[in-house]
Amino acid sequence: MKNYAQETYRMSKEKKQKQEIKKPLKKTTIGGQALIEGIMMVGPERTSMAVRKGDGTIYIEEIKQSDRVTFFEMVPFVRGCIRFYKMLVKGTDALMKSADISEEGSPEKEAQKNGEVKMSALDEFAEKHYNFMLILSVILGIGISVGLFLLLPWLVVDLLGRIPVAFFDSGLWSKVISYILEGILRIFIFFIYLRLASKIDGIGRVWRYHGAEHKTIACYEAGEPLTVENIKKQTRFHPRCGTAFMFIVMAISILVYTAAGIIIGSDRGLVNFLIRIIFIPIICGISFEILKFVGKNDDKPFFRGLSKPGLWLQKFTTAEPDDSMIEVAIAAMQAVIPENAEDDIW
Repeated sequence: MKNYAQETYRMSKEKKQKQEIKKPLKKTTIGGQALIEGIMMVGPERTSMAVRKGDGTIYIEEIKQSDRVTFFEMVPFVRGCIRFYKMLVKGTDALMKSADISEEGSPEKEAQKNGEVKMSALDEFAEKHYNFMLILSVILGIGISVGLFLLLPWLVVDLLGRIPVAFFDSGLWSKVISYILEGILRIFIFFIYLRLASKIDGIGRVWRYHGAEHKTIACYEAGEPLTVENIKKQTRFHPRCGTAFMFIVMAISILVYTAAGIIIGSDRGLVNFLIRIIFIPIICGISFEILKFVGKNDDKPFFRGLSKPGLWLQKFTTAEPDDSMIEVAIAAMQAVIPENAEDDIW
């Protein structure tokens, strides 16, 4: 009996030790973005991008990062919008560069360099006017997002509101119902968008690089050496991901637009249109603070539950990477890890 009790105690102790070893040692602020055949990693001090070139080698570049942090970037509910915009510009820039770098060394690119194949007029214009194309890409990205995820759901629900049915009367509850329907439709459109994007040629590889980014960060947080074998064991689902942020934005938009619609109480189309545009920064700011708070407490059951929808959506925005993709993620990650281990704690 005594030996059985001792053996049970020993097994329980070993199980507990294994659980402690598997438990992440830290939550890092290092985040990233999948690129064309590459990954961008953003650390507390440095930002880098690593791209697999057409000849098979890995190109690594440190992206200039401003040391100056403005006052507003430190203000809660304001900093989220500023950081989101900066990340959008930086991410678009890296994405455009990665498309060119990934072709370097390929037979097609070499043929262009040697004058055997003529560059298209659009490519020539983009090469000569890079900054213009970058600004245009950012504007188009914002415009498409606003039109697809904010204005389209509103227009659909507004058209439905013209149908004479019981719950679309002029009362308060009809407004609440219409805003909830609009929010649900927004989430549905976002889901369909992700599904359709996965069908586009080349996007599948971007999702795999996204998975490599998540798995590499998870390995780093677990305190394990950044090797291909160690990273392959990690999960590709991460609670502090941009996909999770977008879902939070969708959910918060329901509450904010409902409250704004009830308080302002206007049925005019122009006013409702302006409400959806003006309140975007507020929604973005609130969502950023929620993501930070949930990320800091995602070891607690309640907050882990709040992360579930974002983790579920990552089934459509991430995929299992191959070894070559993980090698690129390691190269990008190693370039941004701070010397002081305390500098990147979430």
